[in-house]
Parts: sequence; structure tokens; C-alpha cells
Amino acid sequence: MAKYRLVLLRHGEGAWTKENRFCSWVDQKLSSDGIKEAQNCGKHLKALGFEFDLVFTSVLSRSIQTAWLILEEMGQEWVPIQSSWRLNERHYGALIGLNRAEMALNHGEEQVKIWRRSYDVTPPPISESHPYYAEIYNDRRYKCSDVSQENLPKAESLKDVLERLLPYWNEKIVPELKSGKMILISAHGNSSRALLKHVEGISDEDIINVTLPTGVPILLELDENLHPLGPHQFLGDQEAIQAAIKKVEDQGKVKSAEK
Repeated sequence: MAKYRLVLLRHGEGAWTKENRFCSWVDQKLSSDGIKEAQNCGKHLKALGFEFDLVFTSVLSRSIQTAWLILEEMGQEWVPIQSSWRLNERHYGALIGLNRAEMALNHGEEQVKIWRRSYDVTPPPISESHPYYAEIYNDRRYKCSDVSQENLPKAESLKDVLERLLPYWNEKIVPELKSGKMILISAHGNSSRALLKHVEGISDEDIINVTLPTGVPILLELDENLHPLGPHQFLGDQEAIQAAIKKVEDQGKVKSAEK
């Protein structure tokens, strides 16, 4: 019997996810499909009888919007939401805005997979000449963060994501879990992967093969020491979930017509 239960998910499809671009810290709303994914997620969680006491999100709109839509579908709009940059998507540095399939064509699929999925490889850092630099670093949401703007990352590996996420997990989320609250975390592909790596003890080598589809809730059941009682569970139609995982994996491959 689980002592603690936690639902984690990657937000619904964003506008740039649809365009197969590295979105990262550029603030994007959900696409029309992403809105449906979030609503369907809420319907499914409601049907399963989940009742949340607290929701954590990043400070990016697609994460917050997903949480809103889920709570609306569940009739739980009153549930408090706390947001932190520490749950943000991985900072992809100079790769932000680039098309993954075109990158695979230019640099090879294996290199793109390393940039996207490896644990300790950091992409080239973003520079002030980057077209999205000012949009990110002049954004008012980062003036409210717990670090100065000059200390915000300019590029991150998954290891870096885990290092900036862990203090928030340990100091903010864990105490709420241990107080008995049922928690939903609406995060991103890489912040969710980093958290799964930590909680489940996934090795540096194996994390490269962990892929999370958009808008699919993940159930974690933990013992009194916050150790998993089993592997994480994707909630929903398993065949559809596997198809969604393959779709994410194929984003970093050269399109057939280009091969």
C-alpha cells in the first residue's frame, strides 16, 4: 500500500511542439491539440477519482495553462497552484527555436538524440545575439525568481535541470507530500524526466531512453521514505500512449523525404 501518491505530467502540446522546434524557455501557449490533451487528461483523472490538494507548475504558460484546464475538467478550480522557474523546461541554449528534424539532417540523428536525451551533455549556450535572448531574459517573471537574472542558466544538461530542481523538490514539494496532500505537478518533458530519474534512481545511461509524451498523467506510488513501490505508470490507453511516445522520439529524426 502506497504511503504517498503523486501525479506528474508533461504539459499538453505547445505551438512549437507542433512545429518540431526547440521551445525551451520561450513562452508558448498550448496548441489546439494541446488544449484537448489537457482537457482529456482532466477527464481521465476525474474518472479515476483523483482529488488534488495542491498543484505545482513552472512559470511557463503552457505548464500553467495545462494545470488550469485539468482542474477545470475535474471541477477542482479552487485547488491552489504554486509556480517556480525551477520546474521550467530544460534550457536548450543556442538550439532554442531550431527545428529538430532539420538539426538531425545537418548534425545527424545521434547527435540530436544526445542533445535532447543525454544526462550530462550541455548544448552551446545562448548569446545576447540570439533572436530569443531578450525575450527570455527581459521577461518580468524572472524578476520574481529566487535567483538573480544574471544567474539564470544560459544552457543546461539534464543534470543541470536536476540540480536546480532538487532544492525545490526537497524544500517545497516533499513537505507537502509528507503532510498528506495529493499533489499534481504540471511540468515539462525534461523537468519531469529529471524528477523521475531522481525518484526512481534511473541511471545516467538509461535516462536517455525515457521519453514522455505530452498531456499523459504519470502516477508515482511511494513508500514512507519516498522510494517508489514500482515503476511509474502512464495512465490512459496504453496503445495510444506508446504511439505518442514514438511520435516524440521521431521528432529528432530526419523526415523520410529528406533521407
